[in-house]
Amino acid sequence: MCVVCGCGESTEHPARIEKGGHGGERTSGEHGSGERTSGERTSGEHTSGARSSSDGGGGRSAGSAATGAYPTTLDFSANAARVSVPGMSTARAIRLEEDVLGANNRVAALNRSRFEEHGVLALNLVSSPGSGKTTLLCETLLRLQRASPELGLLVIEGDQQSRIDAERIGQTGVAAVQVNTGKGCHLDAPMVERAFTALHAHLPHAHHHHPHPQHAHHHHPHPPHVHHDPSHAPPNAVGALLFIENVGNLVCPALWDLGEDAKVVVLSVTEGEDKPLKYPDMFAAASLMLLNKVDLLAHVRFDADRCEELARQISPGISILRVSAYTGECMDAWLGWLGSALAQKRERAQRLRAQRLRQSIAALQEELAQVEARELPASN
Repeated sequence: MCVVCGCGESTEHPARIEKGGHGGERTSGEHGSGERTSGERTSGEHTSGARSSSDGGGGRSAGSAATGAYPTTLDFSANAARVSVPGMSTARAIRLEEDVLGANNRVAALNRSRFEEHGVLALNLVSSPGSGKTTLLCETLLRLQRASPELGLLVIEGDQQSRIDAERIGQTGVAAVQVNTGKGCHLDAPMVERAFTALHAHLPHAHHHHPHPQHAHHHHPHPPHVHHDPSHAPPNAVGALLFIENVGNLVCPALWDLGEDAKVVVLSVTEGEDKPLKYPDMFAAASLMLLNKVDLLAHVRFDADRCEELARQISPGISILRVSAYTGECMDAWLGWLGSALAQKRERAQRLRAQRLRQSIAALQEELAQVEARELPASN
């Protein structure tokens, strides 16, 4: 795996070489088999875009035009780690991934608990660079503010450098924190933890009235780092949406849990409709695919139906919406999806609160019984 995110393998395990052809055999991944688990990756599925290391970038080796043979595929995922790092053994790559992702996942679990505690629905927006993710998010925020002014809106923006996207979000009136990852190609859970702490004061119920003996008019917000007992949260506490706009990348963010409730993958029609097959891990991890910039369908060669078919081949249960921030097409459906997700989160929060209240009552009843048991002999 890469030093930051986990793409890597061993030089002890060379790439598996496949030479395809009409009627020829393949050692990994039959073209068009149509069956795959979310954790599997096949080779040779998109032969029109493949390039052999020896064909000069032309896509076919000598004589292939006459025989119709597919170009050679070098599969660097043909090992237990499914990744390649020069000079690193497969065992070490697996161990490093387990260590790094394990540490991340522990923080992600804390993030998830904290989001529950504060009634926040967190969505991880992922895509390739240039999918229109930020434009779509800005339009979404404007519409949400008009439709549900009481709803808290927060944004964490991830990019390698600059504050451009956070400033764009700021123009909508929504609080945003910019996270610059430098050489990193994705956000991780500790980054999100720090960013959410910075956003805490903007939560709808973050400020409570604590009258001071001499200055009753002062407000004292809870410190961001303090984790309060969720059983004390107000009923129907889910009233905030946190959008985490990840770094533009369809590979690494698929692996990294940020503590979010769901991943939403944005794919624009200016990209290829075969993206779900090329980047299966991301589409398998996503709950919703937003097919963006559909206002351009008349001007590009993009088969939207085929794209949806391939996405469902990777993840049969994925929801799909065709949207355009420019024309507003299906934006109401997207807001409806968000509303349903908020309602489900609210129901979960209410169940959790009721469960914790029952546990508190049971503990108090047990304590009361112990006290009464001690006092009864004394009274006799």
